Amino acid sequence: MIDAFLKVSDTGSRRDLFRSFGLVALGGGTAAVLAACSGPSESSSAASSAGPLTVAKTAVPSGSGMIKDGFIVTQPTAGSFKAFSNICTHQGCPITDISGGTIMCNCHGSEFNLDGSVKRGPASRPLTTAKVTEDGANLDVSGA
Repeated sequence: MIDAFLKVSDTGSRRDLFRSFGLVALGGGTAAVLAACSGPSESSSAASSAGPLTVAKTAVPSGSGMIKDGFIVTQPTAGSFKAFSNICTHQGCPITDISGGTIMCNCHGSEFNLDGSVKRGPASRPLTTAKVTEDGANLDVSGA
């Protein structure tokens, strides 16, 4: 059966046939890469699979925050702690950067305030809240 495909026809050569197969394969590969890059839609839940985390209160800078083990832990004002999933609500990218008072998604440029609210889109929903409990000099973070 494959011989029928490889025979030279009146309108083309084997080279033309293989070139056509190559372009089709290249187009399919490009579509797969683009689909993989798109990530989950904004309406889907961007839950983190992070487990419980214990962090020293002194490790979380006042007026900023830290990212560790799937969580973002912030201290918007001295002594007030917040925690979130480190998964951006726009398209599910992991957030890896906090600069000063801004939580930044490197994928598409969304920015969040230290309380998890949207500062600048394309994200339109706040970060997913995690539970943060004070335990002496430590913070226990879970369940984003």
